[in-house]
Amino acid sequence: MGSPRAALAELLAGNRRFVSGQPVHGHDVTAAAAASGDQQPYALLLGCIDSRVPLEAIFDQTFGSICVIRTGGHVLDRAVLGSIEYVVGELGVPLVMVLGHERCGAVASAVDALRRGRSPGGALAHLVDQIAPAVTEVGVDDPRVHPMAVRRHVLRTVAALRADDRLAVPVAAGRLTVAGALYDLTTGEVTLLEV
Repeated sequence: MGSPRAALAELLAGNRRFVSGQPVHGHDVTAAAAASGDQQPYALLLGCIDSRVPLEAIFDQTFGSICVIRTGGHVLDRAVLGSIEYVVGELGVPLVMVLGHERCGAVASAVDALRRGRSPGGALAHLVDQIAPAVTEVGVDDPRVHPMAVRRHVLRTVAALRADDRLAVPVAAGRLTVAGALYDLTTGEVTLLEV
């Protein structure tokens, strides 16, 4: 897969197969198939925990082809950053994609917390705190705050990854692309965001 451009093209081609109802891999894969072969991923996807957004399926990828990290609202923390740094540095993955989606519950929690002026407490407060700057940038009273904050949060996450000490060098050298995208729950399509 080599280049970031080739990795991105393959990921988007898989999504087109998924959308058209003609997956090559699907999810009819045996455990034996999953266990065979080496791990040689060409991309890492950072997405949300939403059960309607199964990343291997929506990009029509088989075992070993992509690494997946999922957190509420694709929020970064040290474990996530360390995992991404490992996959890029040790496995040589040329593409990291941050994938947001419409009707995201984590973003809705951040909007609600800011409107009420109250943190939800517990560990959920961490997710809200990480997403809140995107909501604030859009404006909590904007009628389109939720979809616009989803987009803004993806862009902020992409920027944070590009600025990470261990990722900035391969990005600058053209060995790594960090891309942002949105998943449409209605059509199944993934749209790249301009950063």
